[in-house]
Amino acid sequence: MTEFFIVLIAFLFMEFAAWATHKYLMHGALWFLHEDHHVLTGRVMQKNDSFALIFAVPSASGFIFGSIYQNDILFFSGLGILLYGFAYLFVHDIFIHRRIKIFNKPNNAYLKAVLFEHRKHHVSEVKEDGEFFGMLFVNPKTLRKFSAKNG
Repeated sequence: MTEFFIVLIAFLFMEFAAWATHKYLMHGALWFLHEDHHVLTGRVMQKNDSFALIFAVPSASGFIFGSIYQNDILFFSGLGILLYGFAYLFVHDIFIHRRIKIFNKPNNAYLKAVLFEHRKHHVSEVKEDGEFFGMLFVNPKTLRKFSAKNG
């Protein structure tokens, strides 16, 4: 049971880490890697995809050092980060940006709110003036708006 909570805490922490990285680094000093994500390039791969490799480092490190030192916290933290990476792949790349077209339009208030918030973020093609830098946690007002429409 402890292992499950370590994975869960690492997964939830990654939403905060991804938000902070997105807001302060991707829309800051690392804009040169993130910019092509805000502009339609028509390319299958973007410089922005390099962030998958960047976030893979702490996950792999958790697995490696957790195994070497028989440290469950490191090992299962690596697993939580990996699972967040899979969530990012499915939610951000496949569901939101439809890089692989397997999902239909959502009929769920939460999923509609996730799409709406992310699309609000992409209104700006410059690194300034952005809003909503997260992926999974949406503004409660936005969620209520879409819940009311479904109700």
